[in-house]
Amino acid sequence: MSDNETSPKPAAARRRRPRLTRRRGRSYPPCVACRAEETFAWTCKKCDFVMCQSCMNDNLWGMTCNQISWTCPDCGYDGNSFGTR
Repeated sequence: MSDNETSPKPAAARRRRPRLTRRRGRSYPPCVACRAEETFAWTCKKCDFVMCQSCMNDNLWGMTCNQISWTCPDCGYDGNSFGTR
């Protein structure tokens, strides 16, 4: 083997840290509409307005016109996206 070729790393160098068995998820404040604490909520990037998925589905008709981004009813910021491209 020449000096220019890289040799495979030993097994000790390839080992990764063991993964934690339980991950802590992000906690969200309660939904402003139904006051339920959900495991996921839509959050405004500017004012931290929070709405759960079921309330967002119920009120989507007034918060979006293109189903790609939504406008915050509190601050009016329209750069919030649903994560689709």
